[in-house]
Amino acid sequence: MWVFDATPLIYLAKVDQLTLISALDDSCVIPDQVYTEVVETGIEEGYPDARRIEHCVDDETFTVQSVDEAGVFQRLCRNPKLSNADCAVLACAFEHDGIAVMDETYGRDVAATEGVTTRGTAYLVLHLADQQVLSVETARTVIDEMIEAGWYCSPSMYAKLVQKLDSIDG
Repeated sequence: MWVFDATPLIYLAKVDQLTLISALDDSCVIPDQVYTEVVETGIEEGYPDARRIEHCVDDETFTVQSVDEAGVFQRLCRNPKLSNADCAVLACAFEHDGIAVMDETYGRDVAATEGVTTRGTAYLVLHLADQQVLSVETARTVIDEMIEAGWYCSPSMYAKLVQKLDSIDG
């Protein structure tokens, strides 16, 4: 199970590439708290990417998942540096032995402490290129467009991404 946090959803939606997610080998879920934050609030505030995410839920690319607010979720929420959405992603991945798809370093550090596997947006794009779901050229375009849309990628990380894409192509 792939459990999505806000950032990967938002930036894949901004560049109109959410449909790539349907090629992943397991179910893709959005915790209720993330859906509320990204889709419901996003639609209220007029973000077109929120509608794109909503359409992907409607066509069952994603399933919205409720998260037990006791146990792991409750414990994680004691950390003031994590949002409720972050806690929900980590708790859902923990409870279902899933993979948390999140980009924020702090959340990934907490996940490692909790024994939760994480992957980021860049990993998904590289993975799908490696699986030949999209071409290396298209993968690089997706990454470049996400950066242009505001997705943060350090220069050193970008160099590593390009190098990995070149190794897939080569």
